[in-house]
Amino acid sequence: MKILMIVVIMAMFQEAEPFINRLGLQKIVSNLDKQLPIEVFKGKVNESDVVLIVNGKDKRFGVDNVGTQPATLSTYLAINNFNPDLLMNAGTAGGFHAKGADIGDVYIGSDFIRFHDRRIPIPGFKEYGVGSYKVPDFDQFATDLGLKKGIISTGNSLDIIPKDLEMIKANEAVIKDMEAAAIAWVAELYNIPLITLKSITDLVDSKKPTQDEFMKNLSLASENLQKKLIAAINFCAGKTINEIIDRA
Repeated sequence: MKILMIVVIMAMFQEAEPFINRLGLQKIVSNLDKQLPIEVFKGKVNESDVVLIVNGKDKRFGVDNVGTQPATLSTYLAINNFNPDLLMNAGTAGGFHAKGADIGDVYIGSDFIRFHDRRIPIPGFKEYGVGSYKVPDFDQFATDLGLKKGIISTGNSLDIIPKDLEMIKANEAVIKDMEAAAIAWVAELYNIPLITLKSITDLVDSKKPTQDEFMKNLSLASENLQKKLIAAINFCAGKTINEIIDRA
């Protein structure tokens, strides 16, 4: 079956804006719950429809809805309203310089996507907390698009504490983000393939304050992200899932 509906999940409008403008996506009124701040944009690439879901602004605090809760809700509603053949999660993230990450690099999630802040030290629940959602092999995809590859670890804080760092290292992660594992959980429930693209705004193993690095590099990372995201959509549109998974 061809990929004729691609749904992209993004947390922040500033991350999404270059992508919206470049593809000329149009904001639409969807059937999503009107009580929710989620925004929906739609366009077409080749023979595939492309729907972008942005989490929107928090009604009380006026900031972008970031983290795992909005990501879970957006993904569930996106699947039930648009029935995608392929999900993509695109956003910014932290990376580890010691593992090869630099500011502005764009990664594709590989091997597994894991949580690092769901610590439940009870047999069975411990593994459930980490999640370890398997990612299909996109080796050729990554090579063709010039993407770096790495395991993503998800938590709900921008900064990092020693216990989180310990868990991230145990997760063998190169990238630290705030939504991918939540989206991967929903994608696994519905058996929908997921591609995750993450552009690096800050280096987790740097001594610089995370929030300062994030704000300084957000524009650059977002621009780099939209270029790779558009290339990824062009690569996938109209193909079958088997054609984009590792062809070796």
